[in-house]
Amino acid sequence: MRIVHNPDHHRHDARHEMYRGRLVPCHETPDRLAFVLEALRQRPVGVLSGPEPVSDAELRAVHSPRYLDFLAGAWEAWVALDPANAALDILPSVWPVRGFRHDVEPLNFAARLGLYSFDAGSPMVAGTWAAARAGAACAVTAARAVLAGEGSALALTRPPGHHAGPDFFGGYCFLNNAALAAQTLRDGGAARVAVLDVDYHHGNGTQTIFYARDDVLTVSLHGDPMTEYPFFLGHADERGEGAGLGWNLNLPLPRGTSAATWFDTLDHAAQAVERFQPDALVVALGVDTFEGDPISGFHLRSADYLRLGERLARLGLPTVFTMEGGYAVAEVGVHVVNVLQGFEARAR
Repeated sequence: MRIVHNPDHHRHDARHEMYRGRLVPCHETPDRLAFVLEALRQRPVGVLSGPEPVSDAELRAVHSPRYLDFLAGAWEAWVALDPANAALDILPSVWPVRGFRHDVEPLNFAARLGLYSFDAGSPMVAGTWAAARAGAACAVTAARAVLAGEGSALALTRPPGHHAGPDFFGGYCFLNNAALAAQTLRDGGAARVAVLDVDYHHGNGTQTIFYARDDVLTVSLHGDPMTEYPFFLGHADERGEGAGLGWNLNLPLPRGTSAATWFDTLDHAAQAVERFQPDALVVALGVDTFEGDPISGFHLRSADYLRLGERLARLGLPTVFTMEGGYAVAEVGVHVVNVLQGFEARAR
């Protein structure tokens, strides 16, 4: 397995996020990746390397140009407002909700920030763009490796990506690594690609990007959005639209779901992937389904992630993994490597 590591991930190191009406230390921290690297040192799985460059054109295949321009210049614009802002994280405070226009980009920085975001829990800092772009490069490089004949590859990166849409960020996500991997596979010759999201939280950004397309199947099993973030997408009746009708499958599950029920649902998701007959698979790999995760609510245990890897390998597809959530930080490394180890053992 090729493991493409983001050398710039630590540059996204925010101080606080808004959570339930108060500022709290960020759940999404550089330690998440540090623990995965340590687990890989103890149990080597695959070959670790850095990413190849990603082009602006490759990013624009998934994200809108004006959104990318905003992300690239956000920190400089923030500090230009007041040099003292260099000591503060960027957090949005105003949004264009129902009845407001989205087509006009305001000149005011706070307004532009709100235009391109959907929550106040995803702070930006000086290194956010560099970290996110390097993460996108990891996803594209991993997909290129699979196109070149690798059976599987992992984009080992943060910040995560599956909540980021064509022109919005949120849920700690700025660029959608799973979507970038899927698009790279398509552009490289895979006629059909499936994206299977196993994070606790629905991958609303990935769904939005591919919702009207019939060449990419999106399947997600996640916490029920009636009670779980991101709340406003992820319901079972969201099946795609236009050419994409029938090619989006959401499998929401209630908080407190057992491992047994979760794996039964995973089988249902895997069967949908098999019916689609894709040429390649992208797995949005969140390990926040762990019973000890501080912001989630399923009951998987550490050994279950070996089983998850084995089940994914049974699909028999060239596979790109993108690292998503997992906030029981000390256990993230064990769980990610368990998935890879289970996958590799079954794939041999």
